[in-house]
Amino acid sequence: MTEELQIKLMSRLLSGNDIGKELKLRRSDFYNESHPNNSTVLEEKILAGWHIKAELKTVTKIYKPKPSDIAFEDKVWSLFAMLGFNLMNKDRHFHLPYDKKNTSLTQQIDVFAKDDETVLIVECRSSNKDKIGDFKKELEAMKSKKQGLINTICALFPAKKPKFKYVLATSRLGLSEIDESRLKNIDGVHFSEEVIDYYYDLHSQIGIAARYQLLGTLFSGQEIPDMDNRIPAIEGKMGGHTYYSFSIEPDKLLKIGFVLHRNKANENMMPTYQRLIKKGRLKEIHSFIEDKKGYFPNSIIINIVTEKNKRLVFQPSNTQVENAISRVGILYLPKKYKTAFIIDGQHRLYGYANSQYKFTNSIPVVALVNIDRSEQVRLFMQINENQKAVSKDLRNTLDADLLWDSDSYLEQMKALKSKIAINLGENRASPFFGKISIGEDKRIITTEHINLALNRSDFLGKVKKNEIETLGTFYTGDIEKTYKNLSDFLIRCFGYIKASLEDLWEQEGNIIVINKGFYGITLLLNDLVNHLQKQGRLEELRSPKSIFEELTTYLDTLIHFFKDLDEQKSTELKTSYGTPGDAKYWRTLQVAMRTDHPDIEYKGLDEYLMKEEKENNEAAFRLIREIESEFLKNRIREKLEAEFGKLWFKKGLPEKVYSDAISIAAKKNLEIEDDEDEKEPWDQLHLINYREIILKNWQRLFDGMYAKPGVGGNKDAKTSWLVQLNRIRNENSHTYYVTNDELSFIEEIHDWLSKPVT
Repeated sequence: MTEELQIKLMSRLLSGNDIGKELKLRRSDFYNESHPNNSTVLEEKILAGWHIKAELKTVTKIYKPKPSDIAFEDKVWSLFAMLGFNLMNKDRHFHLPYDKKNTSLTQQIDVFAKDDETVLIVECRSSNKDKIGDFKKELEAMKSKKQGLINTICALFPAKKPKFKYVLATSRLGLSEIDESRLKNIDGVHFSEEVIDYYYDLHSQIGIAARYQLLGTLFSGQEIPDMDNRIPAIEGKMGGHTYYSFSIEPDKLLKIGFVLHRNKANENMMPTYQRLIKKGRLKEIHSFIEDKKGYFPNSIIINIVTEKNKRLVFQPSNTQVENAISRVGILYLPKKYKTAFIIDGQHRLYGYANSQYKFTNSIPVVALVNIDRSEQVRLFMQINENQKAVSKDLRNTLDADLLWDSDSYLEQMKALKSKIAINLGENRASPFFGKISIGEDKRIITTEHINLALNRSDFLGKVKKNEIETLGTFYTGDIEKTYKNLSDFLIRCFGYIKASLEDLWEQEGNIIVINKGFYGITLLLNDLVNHLQKQGRLEELRSPKSIFEELTTYLDTLIHFFKDLDEQKSTELKTSYGTPGDAKYWRTLQVAMRTDHPDIEYKGLDEYLMKEEKENNEAAFRLIREIESEFLKNRIREKLEAEFGKLWFKKGLPEKVYSDAISIAAKKNLEIEDDEDEKEPWDQLHLINYREIILKNWQRLFDGMYAKPGVGGNKDAKTSWLVQLNRIRNENSHTYYVTNDELSFIEEIHDWLSKPVT
């Protein structure tokens, strides 16, 4: 490389404070400028779409949103700058030669990021709509240019040969299987916007230490220079595994450590299982270490992974304890990125990330060696069993990995349902992309509800632990085939509905993209598929695509139902809670479908409609009993006792309520001989009496607890829900019929009062 070319290329790169200055500009979603007041330039900018931010004495500050592609490119550039890469491209006009003989042949680089050991070349692509992209042109071009670019980089930085990685960063663009293969063939990696956001989140929580997680992802198994890997340790046996117990400086473990966060960033390393680090908890630990000079005597649990067919080197010392099972000696840790997987203790470890004590303190570690990923998941679950509860969504997500190869048909089926749910939520071609709770990511639809719908359907048949009882409409004993076919079928059907109801689908809190919406529509699809099977047509259709196409006429009826749905009915469906709410949604769709297609068998529908009135009543009185006992009687008493002490009953109740309660209790107690069975006056109150107590102590105690949200006016108006609730309870005790509207009202009250009291 000529000196002239080297100078030219280096002039297009930023370092030191210049990166910090550029970072301030790039991190903003807007272009910002200042121009003299009333200047021609200012007028031209305003006409060109710029907005006024502030008018000062001599200048006017203006701004304009960046185009989405530039905003995404700047976001990616900013991430690598924040993670400590100390040489970055100045702008979008950075070109690297890839032909040694003809340096005029160059590749434009969106993001160039270099540190002392690493060079990243990042190509950024974005879309305004979720879809699968076509990257054939970019990837085939990179395949032919990659070695030439590496040669240029090595010539530009001859002092030390850097590690190289090509990154394809995308926003709202997924990769097809063939593009994934092309990327793999050039040893590149794909960073979706979810991955970018993951590293932003990680950086916000642990600062530049997030860099270790990034380098572990990009350069898994590659050597870390200048690391002393010798550790005094004890070798022992536990649960059939060899393990090592030792103390280590946090800085060393941070370098080789890796946390398998259940996140899109690590989706190619399944099974992953860890919750994302919590910033609040991390700050508490950091403060504990820094300010209180605190320490943690309990061990961090890790799994050390060595190269294939290579053992972890342990050098026993000359002196050992006679007849002891354990041995003392020197352990040689791998000097490579991503070789120590943190099973338990990520917060304790990363609490040291920005601490002055990460070089001088030591932390206890128990290290297992080369246990497989499923065993790591099991160990994680066992450790967390009696600690912070592992959420149902995270458990379901882990099942997809943990149970897939199980010998039990029951466990295989559990894994199958979880994997379908994950695919629906993570596949960019799915209409539910980004809308399903997976792992620790909370979204609109839960994996638990998807499991419920698939359990209730006939898609998967029935299995016992060691046998298949009945095959399903999609399950023939091959879970891999079932996973692909059923996922494809559901994506096609729901995608068709979304395409026809795009505006409704994207509305926040709409009637379709909710738990009961997925449940009800899935079970209606099950009805339709069963209809095809009953006609003997399912076998001839074979593929998910042809089955879907056969059902489009029926789906059109469903689409018209949602288009014609009035606000009252929509609210009724949305506010029907629990298992009865799921059933109500599904049965409502069946009723609508039967109007146009009476030839289909809607199993159990007539019986459901006949039982609905009685079920309404039973559900209503169960909820009223819970409202009265848990949310009124107990809570009000606690408040009164806290406020008035031992005199709570006398001071907290209106005079008439107080007198009547004592009178009723006394009358009942006259007929009771055993003192232990005597009635307390507080237990003699009626539902409406609680309202009188609330009104008496309104401003002092109950304004914030029992004012119904969305209701204006005085305290009487805000507590009128209790009058209505009392009326429903009293009237229907005699008529034994609760209307749908009344049940919805009771469910709404129960749901409101069930929320934590603030």
